[in-house]
Amino acid sequence: MNIYSVRALYFYEMARFFRTLFQSIASPVISTSLYFIVFGSAVASRMGEIDGISYGAFIVPGLVMLSILTESISNASFGIYMPRFSGTIYEILSAPISAFETVLGYVGAAATKSVLLGAVILLTARLFVDYRIEHPVWMISFLVLTSVTFSLLGFIIGVWADGFEKLQVVPLLIITPLTFLGGSFYSIHMLPPFWRKVTLFNPVVYLVSGFRWSFYGVSDVGVEHSLAMTALFLFICLVVVWMIFKTGHKIKS
Repeated sequence: MNIYSVRALYFYEMARFFRTLFQSIASPVISTSLYFIVFGSAVASRMGEIDGISYGAFIVPGLVMLSILTESISNASFGIYMPRFSGTIYEILSAPISAFETVLGYVGAAATKSVLLGAVILLTARLFVDYRIEHPVWMISFLVLTSVTFSLLGFIIGVWADGFEKLQVVPLLIITPLTFLGGSFYSIHMLPPFWRKVTLFNPVVYLVSGFRWSFYGVSDVGVEHSLAMTALFLFICLVVVWMIFKTGHKIKS
């Protein structure tokens, strides 16, 4: 593996991240703080505990996951779209860099940004609520696995999009609604039986549930199901990326 090429792509993307630090870090943190002010204070005062957890602490994993999913997709999609938009993608394709190394550089940088953002949001949450992390190793594992998976999805979107507006279609119209409906702010056990079954078809439910289990040891679905669904989605994204480079779809054309 050409480690120098991977490092060049990785550090180039990370440098862009630090050049836009306010947009990359401050904006999501401010948005998350507003969620805590509204839901953690105003709503929590009118709600009891959920599974023995205060409402303010209960929504911490959901808020982190909401930011991780959207930012992973946005960072990775923009990272690969700009070389396509400017035409510099052909320099990368003509360089002695394999498809695996290209994906590793772009997706690795996007996943790193998301993990850093998740850590910052967790620190910010400590200012508003008192939460605990019962399984820190699993928490980090879920955080990294989710960041990598959705960074791969963002890479796919960045290749698929032929305009800046399309980069926002999936995060705004699909991922964000699925996250809100995936148990980020409530337990799916609070829903009527019919809607509880419908919610189980939402893949984000498994991500949020597994992540919440790593904090408090409680979950809406089994942890093994959360890991299986995440691994399955990761595998699907890997297959799609492989097919993109295999066929050269919107990469070489």
